Amino acid sequence: MKKKVAIIMGGYSSEYKISLTSGNVVYNYLDNTLFDVYRIHIFKDKWVYVDSNNEEYPINKDDFSITIEDQHITFDCVFNAIHGSPGEDGLMQAYFKLLNIPQTSCDYYQSSLTFNKRDLLSVLKPYGIKSAESYYLNFGDVIDEDAIINKVKLPCFVKANKAGSSFGISKVHKKEDLQAAIENAYKEDDEILIESFLDGTEVSVGVIKYKGETIVLPITEIVTENDFFDYQAKYEGKSTEITPARINDIQLKNVTTAAKKAYDILKMTGYSRSEFIFIGDEPYMLEMNTTPGLTTESILPQQAQKAGISLAELFKSAIEEALK
Repeated sequence: MKKKVAIIMGGYSSEYKISLTSGNVVYNYLDNTLFDVYRIHIFKDKWVYVDSNNEEYPINKDDFSITIEDQHITFDCVFNAIHGSPGEDGLMQAYFKLLNIPQTSCDYYQSSLTFNKRDLLSVLKPYGIKSAESYYLNFGDVIDEDAIINKVKLPCFVKANKAGSSFGISKVHKKEDLQAAIENAYKEDDEILIESFLDGTEVSVGVIKYKGETIVLPITEIVTENDFFDYQAKYEGKSTEITPARINDIQLKNVTTAAKKAYDILKMTGYSRSEFIFIGDEPYMLEMNTTPGLTTESILPQQAQKAGISLAELFKSAIEEALK
């Protein structure tokens, strides 16, 4: 009996277009001899099943079901391909937990924690996971530019605390640019993280549950033409991603240990992709993504393929893990 799998995509944030691309890649690569696959678009104004003719059928939110020609369809598993809210911040995870429907990403607490960069780094710090010097602001706080610069120095990064795909992030070189960067970050979130600039090699580390084991995928080095790995660098070809990363054996050991340790400490499941910058041989964590991009150009699928895991296998494994 084939399992019915709902792929949720879209979402409420600036990342919805990338999520739709990820969701469609999952839809195209999942083995339809094993699964009956349904594309579900989740937007603020509508939750709909979209069939192969792009006809839309509303989702009944009471039990996350659809009705087609008097047939009531429920799902055995949900494949989460929503980047940002509500798929990466714990909301969908909690909803499916209440409905007792397995889903492929981590649980609601882990999702909510990792989506909040400030809280994530604070939780991991006592375990020896290093991060940049930082300064926090909430909307409405007094902005003391001298105190900020005194703590984090220049250049620094101003980031929206809860946003992905480098939305709401700026690199600030001069004090007079700080205010505009803060305003830009507030467009995405009412909490801000200002971090010291770490001048070193940036890497992205995929950690996944695969066939019952926690595995660290081949590591990717990020080399960007832009001033940092921003939206253009990520999605418009302004960066080079080199897998495996050109790092020495000590760096490889240290970052592999740190990424796996963070995954295990948080009792993670599903996919994760963590970003680190090396200062010497020491990796400093920037963030962890729990529904990373799944387009064919995205980092995690590239890493999986380097590890000899096809996209079909990668996606199938996520469903098998969720159904355990």
